[in-house]
Amino acid sequence: MNTIMLQGAPAGGGGMMQLFLIGGMFIVMYFFMIRPQAKRAKEQKKFAESMNAGEYVITTAGIHGTINRVYEDGTLQVEIGKGLFMKVERSAVSMELTAAYRKKQDATTSAVVAK
Repeated sequence: MNTIMLQGAPAGGGGMMQLFLIGGMFIVMYFFMIRPQAKRAKEQKKFAESMNAGEYVITTAGIHGTINRVYEDGTLQVEIGKGLFMKVERSAVSMELTAAYRKKQDATTSAVVAK
């Protein structure tokens, strides 16, 4: 009968190990998921605040244009064609697409200058 009682007894220290594993999972999630996303959001906000008139931008919808006017309410007037203007939110401008376009333009310009 003593062996039956011993089999039903919980093992000591097993709960502490599970607690460490769960804590470790949260730490890994923070460094691989939450922190990079917060950093990217911070960069996007900084990019949106630094836009000025005359800059060529691409919106998240894929619309290309030049900033014509910057309003105080957080919107931009973008010229998408000759005399054709559109009002968009600052947050609608894609940092990634605009940076990729500018990089491509810089590479093309430097290739022309090198010839």
